[in-house]
Amino acid sequence: MYVKRKFPLKGMLKWTRRDLLVFMIIGIIPVFLYKGLGFYWLHLPWLPIGVVGTAVAFIVSFKNNASYDRLWEARKIYGGIVNASRSFTLMINDFISNRLAKEKLSNEQLFSIRKKMVMRHVAWMTSLRHALRQHKPWEVSRILKADREYMNRIKVPEWEHTLEEELEGYVSQDEKAEILSKKNKQAACLNIQSRHVNQLLNQGLIDDFRHMEMQNMLTEFFTLQGKVERIKNFPYPRQFATLNYLFVWIFIILLPLGMMHEFEKIGDMVVESIRAHMLTHDSPIHAVVEFVGLNFIWFTIPFTVIVSWIFHTMERIGETTENPFEGNPNDVPISTMSRGIEIDIRQMIHDDPELIPDPLPSQLDVQL
Repeated sequence: MYVKRKFPLKGMLKWTRRDLLVFMIIGIIPVFLYKGLGFYWLHLPWLPIGVVGTAVAFIVSFKNNASYDRLWEARKIYGGIVNASRSFTLMINDFISNRLAKEKLSNEQLFSIRKKMVMRHVAWMTSLRHALRQHKPWEVSRILKADREYMNRIKVPEWEHTLEEELEGYVSQDEKAEILSKKNKQAACLNIQSRHVNQLLNQGLIDDFRHMEMQNMLTEFFTLQGKVERIKNFPYPRQFATLNYLFVWIFIILLPLGMMHEFEKIGDMVVESIRAHMLTHDSPIHAVVEFVGLNFIWFTIPFTVIVSWIFHTMERIGETTENPFEGNPNDVPISTMSRGIEIDIRQMIHDDPELIPDPLPSQLDVQL
């Protein structure tokens, strides 16, 4: 997600430069065959192409709306993780005490328990973001050349370090071994956390009501986890995505066949007007305008490129937006948000400031 507000046209043109070259070739070929080789039958009426363009515009709009809904839902879910994490830390801070304890603990021992639970919560967020960064077959950022160029310039934390490396120092060796042995590692973290909460109840460090409230928060984490896993594991329906892509390219290929006849008619009107005017006023300007009119059909090429670029780029934007956890610049910055949550909750329990990590820096003006 961009952290600076800037006009992205330069980056957009660089992102789509290969497509622009293809659009130019698609525009040149029919015009050359028509004007250069005399294939005057090679054109289509504009009306059916306009109908196809209207239908494609509706389909692209539908896909972009659906893709944005997936992105915005993912952002709201992670906002819920932020709020729930702070609430859970408040409970850890205030609920765990010696009031009903069977064996009184020192303040250092109570702090150790609180920190252990907070660090285990960070381990849950770490396991979750590693799961969300795993590549799925329908994700395109590692496939398309333009996207790969960007991805090669940044360092996504989940791709630079393994989960085993990142769990070091957040959970004990036994807990880490248990987490890594499970298929759903983030669920394993919550399961260990739940066992610890139950242990606190048995020790009298929390009462039944507080135990229930803390278990409700763990249930909320399971709910939020399930929501992001649903978005990650269920793509935008492939039948819509495939047909949308196909329809856009059908329109782009048909576009110059309808445009060039329309531009030729405009050129003929210009030539007729100039020749009628030249009966009384002959000048070099008239000759230039007549030349332009005779070759006005070549304006089909730049207009084909412009219209094709608009439709295709909108389709590309929808395609890259539909998977909000890939790591591209328009995704939900789960790495940055998770680090921000860690900083907040560790400060809430008054952890040593020297041990709390710094916020993740942006890369290429992008939060990851």
